[in-house]
Amino acid sequence: MNWRTAMITKPLFKRVKAALPAISETERQALEAGDVWWDAELMSGRPEWRRLLDITGDFKLSAEEQAFMDGPLEELLGMIDDWQINFERRGIPDNVWSFLKRNGFFGMIIPRDYGGLGFSAAAHSEVVSRISTRSTAVAVTVMVPNSLGPGELLLEYGTDKQRQYYLPRLADGREIPCFGLTSPDAGSDAAAMKDTGVVCEGDWHGKRVLGMRLNWHKRYITLGPVATLLGLAFRLRDPDGLLGEKEELGITLALVPTDLPGVEIGDRHYPAMQSFQNGPNRGTDVFLPLEYIIGGEQNIGQGWKMLMSALGAGRSISLPALSAGTVKLAARATGAYCRVREQFGIPIGKFEGVQARMAPIAGCAYLLDSARRVTTLALDEGHTPSVVSAIIKS
Repeated sequence: MNWRTAMITKPLFKRVKAALPAISETERQALEAGDVWWDAELMSGRPEWRRLLDITGDFKLSAEEQAFMDGPLEELLGMIDDWQINFERRGIPDNVWSFLKRNGFFGMIIPRDYGGLGFSAAAHSEVVSRISTRSTAVAVTVMVPNSLGPGELLLEYGTDKQRQYYLPRLADGREIPCFGLTSPDAGSDAAAMKDTGVVCEGDWHGKRVLGMRLNWHKRYITLGPVATLLGLAFRLRDPDGLLGEKEELGITLALVPTDLPGVEIGDRHYPAMQSFQNGPNRGTDVFLPLEYIIGGEQNIGQGWKMLMSALGAGRSISLPALSAGTVKLAARATGAYCRVREQFGIPIGKFEGVQARMAPIAGCAYLLDSARRVTTLALDEGHTPSVVSAIIKS
């Protein structure tokens, strides 16, 4: 051990370690969610780059997936008028909504056994990416039911009864889902939420049952203004000891039909001049039986772990696909304009100064799309890379 390690590094590390707070249970669950993939090499400090280049997998679609791309997807793209959606109607037309439901766009992640399309991560990513080149609003509308929300959580954690009832309804659009996580006090720091549930007895369809009384205030909830089924994250308490001795039961996830008494859907937001449905919602003394907890009573207090696990898959597909499609559109539009716009008798794309600005746009398009593809391959190979998904989502 040299003098620098003994006199500086070790004492400094000791003081810093003492100043750091202990890892909370919520943070521990977040760290344990998902798994590692090639990112383990990256974090080692001496990555084997050849392993990244040798990743197996082929970014190809099945015959059924390709038929969907060539058929319903192409038809949808021909129906979309983004100017009309954003500046004339301020919303997606009814015929587009009906087409999305009728052709299973909301059920891409739902297996065929439940009436969904059962698409691979690659196909899911391709569909969202293609739609985003025509309309961000429509892409987001398709993206949300196939990302973090009731569908994905039910697939991984739901009871058989919950899956049998809700998944077919989500697949064909009878139920429009949203997920209530963000609140006035909690955004990126979702664990800071103050939304609560209290275990109690209440009346449910004429019977006295054990359940929970929920109070919440969520905002920026995509599809919230039109949702019929709200996935809700909240902190559950049992002050009367109806379930046991423990009072603070932790973050829990439940399914809340939005037509229940006490549920209030707020005014719609209009984010970034894009007309997808987004807005706040509240719940005041909303009573639900415990069977509405995703996965049943055994998943009480497991909500944060469930969210972190589901996020690893969802954010590896949806947001990267949306962004990659948008960047491709920007690169194409920029290049096309620079071909048709002329100065001094030649296209401005021939000027070195303009090319210096065009090159990074094209490079970013290739970079983002390659990152999207390689991350999607990880999912289709059975990995849930939480670190990689966080990076690519950003």
